[in-house]
Amino acid sequence: VQLQASGGGLVQAGGSLRLSCAASGRAFSTVVMGWFRQAPGMEREFVAYISWSAGSTYYADSVKGRFTISRDKAKNTGYLQLNSLKSEDTAVYYCAAGNRGITLAAAWYDYWGQGTQVTVSS
Repeated sequence: VQLQASGGGLVQAGGSLRLSCAASGRAFSTVVMGWFRQAPGMEREFVAYISWSAGSTYYADSVKGRFTISRDKAKNTGYLQLNSLKSEDTAVYYCAAGNRGITLAAAWYDYWGQGTQVTVSS
């Protein structure tokens, strides 16, 4: 299984971006897809996850109400809509998938995308 993240870029504060995470490889099966981010000099942090089957979602407090996670099961693709962006949202964003549980713990995810840079200018 390979995950390909895309959609990052440079945006002004208050702007929006839509990140995509396309899964490919052998028959893709996952319990959960999550998004994480890592800013320079900081540890990777959880952003949001979606249960692949039911579509239930969970967000970090820092993005709740501004970001929306979704998925298209037919396309094996997940999305993260980023609205009302702030300079502190600047980071490399990673998508991840796994079958060991619906969780915000990065260690439980088995597959990771390569990351896509989001830069918010103030």
